[in-house]
Amino acid sequence: MNHILKSVRKDCDEVTASSIPLLYKLKGECIFITGGTGFMGTWLVEMVTFLNDVYSFNTRLILLSDRANNFSAKASHLAMRKDVELVERDVRNLIEIPEVVTYIIHAAANPDNRMHASDPLKTMDVISRGTDAVLNAAVRLPVLKKLLNISSGLIYGPQPPDFDSIAEDYRGGSDCGSVTSAYSEAKRFAETLCAAYRSQYKIAIVTARPFAFIGPYQLLDKPWAINNFIRDSLMGGPVRILGDGQTVRCYMYPSDMAFWLLRILIDGTPGLAYNVGSPHGVTLQQLAEKITGNFPIKPRIISRVAGESDLYRSKLVPDVTLAQKSLGLNLTVDIDEAIRRTLLWHRESGIKGI
Repeated sequence: MNHILKSVRKDCDEVTASSIPLLYKLKGECIFITGGTGFMGTWLVEMVTFLNDVYSFNTRLILLSDRANNFSAKASHLAMRKDVELVERDVRNLIEIPEVVTYIIHAAANPDNRMHASDPLKTMDVISRGTDAVLNAAVRLPVLKKLLNISSGLIYGPQPPDFDSIAEDYRGGSDCGSVTSAYSEAKRFAETLCAAYRSQYKIAIVTARPFAFIGPYQLLDKPWAINNFIRDSLMGGPVRILGDGQTVRCYMYPSDMAFWLLRILIDGTPGLAYNVGSPHGVTLQQLAEKITGNFPIKPRIISRVAGESDLYRSKLVPDVTLAQKSLGLNLTVDIDEAIRRTLLWHRESGIKGI
């Protein structure tokens, strides 16, 4: 294992070091993960295989993906493992799940908003019909213990400017008459579909609502500010901010994300939804300063503001009190360290992630 992969193992070790007993329920289990080769799925695999290697969890993973062959090429250290099985199939065409499966993590969806705008019908179809296919297969499993549905923090719609953060009981919503709401509205429907299956078939379903993340394995060409800032900085700059830089976002490191998702999977209360993300907001101006501050020659930062009438600021920060109090979850990596580790990953690997 080279030094790049060792850094990921070190991240997994750090977040689990004093919390291994909290994951003991996964020992000897079989987890089926849809979207298992994406950013989120890859980190879940890294975490579980780490537990297998270091703590003898003997947990089996079955990954469903429509790009399984790409995963084999880009993450061969995971794809070639005996405790990892790859199944290449569109989630919408899923009919059966192996009967040995005891836990399901349904994470199949594309969060790239360019895809949402260019092909909103496919975006909604993958989420709605894919979720229905997974649930329909899940009800026939003889030993299923829990299903974790991965939703999105975007289902809350715009965060009111006077809110410091958004809790799970906030009843906002996006503009259902706008094509830009294709992803968030489909995720809202998927949550309702899960509620219907839970009510009618009595299967244990819990939901996670992820916010924003940054770390190894994440593509730098994604249309999100932090990815663009890192990419521009690595290329020498300038770093371009759309607007005046006062938009507020938050970022969680993926080793924390993977640990939180596994905890929610095994001990989350069926019927509840849990926010997953950092509760610490940062303006885009502050974010750009943090990133460029990691370079000996600091890249130039440019803010683009056409005029006050064109200025749009937004905020998206989760309240994670529920996860903290009921599941004992906290962050182990702050934003400054997350940026440092992510930059180091890309400098040493020379790749743009998976």
